[in-house]
Amino acid sequence: MDQRGIGVLHPGAMGAAVARQAATGGSPVYWLPAGRGPATIGRAAEAGLIPVPDLAAMAGACWLIVSVCPPAAAREVADLVAATAFTGIYLDANAISPQHAREIAASLSGAQVVDGGIVGPPPRRTGATTLYLSGPGEAAAEVARVFAATALTPAVLGGPVGQASALKLAFASYNKLSYVLAAQAAGLAAAHGVLPDLLELTARKLPETPLGDPARLVTAAPRAWRWGPEMREIAEACQAVGLSPDLAVGAEHLLARWAHHKDTPDRPLAELLADLADPQQG
Repeated sequence: MDQRGIGVLHPGAMGAAVARQAATGGSPVYWLPAGRGPATIGRAAEAGLIPVPDLAAMAGACWLIVSVCPPAAAREVADLVAATAFTGIYLDANAISPQHAREIAASLSGAQVVDGGIVGPPPRRTGATTLYLSGPGEAAAEVARVFAATALTPAVLGGPVGQASALKLAFASYNKLSYVLAAQAAGLAAAHGVLPDLLELTARKLPETPLGDPARLVTAAPRAWRWGPEMREIAEACQAVGLSPDLAVGAEHLLARWAHHKDTPDRPLAELLADLADPQQG
């Protein structure tokens, strides 16, 4: 087959938005619908993605395959691509530890693996979302060219595979832990009957934080199913360099109590805080 295309595995909310940006350059963008649910199928159709029957067909049609999936699935997805003997560029754009990024690069020995870290919301407007890249220089530059004129701003860091993942997780450890800390503080205040007072106080003192703006805090709940495994990656990355993983491990445990809100956004804050109570203390 003519390897002109770009493949995206698997288009959730972020992946579908990335695929839409990749398509702006005129390349056909493919995806694999087998085993995917109605929501994913709808996102793929809206983004104009072209279905293929299996990974072998995708590998034969594409010079670039982009993996955007939950962190826990990143290695499995890479292994499945490796089994096709794909020889193009493989962009792992998942929130994984530097060590896991290097393991994926080693498993795809026939391909050029570029490490990617997406910082920001699903890309829809210019300047809001950045794709950090590291790994083989020319391959990283090729990926950057795909997104150069899109709403997903590429930034080549240089350095080996693992650098982009390290930057992504370092940022996420600060940004997402702020939501977890806000949830913990709000839960403590609610348990003592002073939540309205806490929210009034933080609205004055810390207005740009998730606790100062509770509307931001509730947006974390439907993303908790994905953030929890990301915290596990952060914990492993910290441990690998001699830092304590305890903060990230605790955050993973808290986020697990919101994981069932994946398909139920906009839940009331009171309901979300009630979910945080330790069931063994009830």
